[in-house]
Amino acid sequence: MTKKSNILKIVKEDILRILGERKGKVSLDIIKEEIKVSFSFIYDAIEELKREGLIKSQQSFFRLTEKGQENAKDILKKHLIFENYFKKSRTENEAHKIANILEHYVSKEVLNNIKKLSTLKEKGTYLTKFKLHERGLITNIEILDEELFERLVSMGIFPGEKIIVTNELSNVIVVKIKNKKLALDKNIAKEIKVI
Repeated sequence: MTKKSNILKIVKEDILRILGERKGKVSLDIIKEEIKVSFSFIYDAIEELKREGLIKSQQSFFRLTEKGQENAKDILKKHLIFENYFKKSRTENEAHKIANILEHYVSKEVLNNIKKLSTLKEKGTYLTKFKLHERGLITNIEILDEELFERLVSMGIFPGEKIIVTNELSNVIVVKIKNKKLALDKNIAKEIKVI
């Protein structure tokens, strides 16, 4: 998937979530205010959503179709699972922002792992404390920088994902997630909790 098509997919999902949260007509101004991308992406996303029969418009207002309501419900459910999970360790606003990022990247398996992690009392240990070849599940990323958090998520590093420490150098920890090996600066690794 190209970067442009990936951004378009995210914008479409955000529009569906916003319409689902507000349960009625939503103006174009509200959509532009909540989704921080260029207007061309918003316009393209709206046009695709209309072609797919997920939204309908009347002047500068949009609402979900029946089919769109089903899609929005799935996105909202995923969003709420993440938001509730992160409310335990972050403010409500931070949890909402994290959920907005994660809802676009995770598989059903990871979502199920998050549900399981929600029931565990143990919060995990920092990745820097893990030994070579030790496996675990990421329980939290404590990084507050939103851009860095999103970059880690886009690389496949997010709560509920399986991780293995494969190597350790003086200031880097090499991990394997799915079929990717990633080198993480220890300052970043010490912000990632694993169980």
